[in-house]
Amino acid sequence: MIQEGAQRGVTAFDADKYGPWAVITGGSEGVGRCFARRLAAAGVNLLLIARKSGPLDECAELCRAHGVEVRTLSTDLAEPSAAAAAVAAAVADVEVGLLVHNAGANTHSAQFLDGDLAAFQRVIDLNITTPLALVHHFGAAMRNRRRGGILLVGSLAGYLGSNRHTVYGGVKAFGRIFAESLWLELRDHDVDVLELVLGVTRTPAMDRVGLNFDIPGLAVSDPDDVAAEGLAALGQDPVHVVSQHARVAHAHNDPDRAATILRTDKMMRQLMGSTEGSAQ
Repeated sequence: MIQEGAQRGVTAFDADKYGPWAVITGGSEGVGRCFARRLAAAGVNLLLIARKSGPLDECAELCRAHGVEVRTLSTDLAEPSAAAAAVAAAVADVEVGLLVHNAGANTHSAQFLDGDLAAFQRVIDLNITTPLALVHHFGAAMRNRRRGGILLVGSLAGYLGSNRHTVYGGVKAFGRIFAESLWLELRDHDVDVLELVLGVTRTPAMDRVGLNFDIPGLAVSDPDDVAAEGLAALGQDPVHVVSQHARVAHAHNDPDRAATILRTDKMMRQLMGSTEGSAQ
C-alpha cells in the first residue's frame, strides 16, 4: 500500500447531491490528486483521468483505501474528440454527479508570432474544446436529474494579458465567463457551477518548470488547501478565487490596464527566474 502524508481534515461534502460518482480530469497529482483523496474520503466513487498511467494508478490506490470504487483513464485531453468520447464511455454505466475539470496548462509557452499555430491549438483544445464537450455531456444528465455539480479550475492568468501567455491567458479568461454564464443557465435546475481560480500553487507541475517560490511577499497556495476550499465553495458563487490570491485578483482588475500589466510582468519575470516573463 502506498503511504502518503495525512490530509488536513476531511471535507464536509454532500455526497448525496454530488455523487455517487465524480469525474476528475488531471486527477493524478497536485490539486487533482487532492480533490480525489478528499472526495474518496467523503465516500464518492471516482473516475480519474490523466496522461501518465503511473501517477494515476498510485492516486487510485490511495483513494481505494477509503473503500470507494476508482476507475482510471489514461488519455490526452488535448485530443478532444477521442478524449471526450473515452471519458463518457468509461462511466456510461454509472451516475456522475460531479465533474471536476482540473486539467489545464500552458503547453506552448511562446510569444505568439514566434509560436506554432498547431501547438497553440492544443492549448485551446485542452483548456476549452475538451472541457466544453465534457460539460455538455455530463451537464445534460445533471440538468435532467436536477442534481449535480460542475467545478472548473481556472487561473489568475485569465485576469490580464501577459508575455508568452497570449493564448493561455485568453482561454482562461474565456473559462471564467463561460462558468458565470453556465451558472446562470443551470442554477434554476439545481445544478451548481463553480470556477475555482488558482494563483501560484506548489504542485509537481510547477516544480518541474522551476518556479522561484522564494520571492518575498509571494503568495503560494498548498494544493490540498486549494482542493478543500474549492469543494467548500461549490454551490455558492459562480467564481471563487483561492483566498491566498484574492488580493492579487483584485489588483489585476485595476482599470489602468497598461500599468497593471507592466507591474505584473515584472513580478512574473522574477517568478520564472528569467527575462521572458510569464503569468500565474
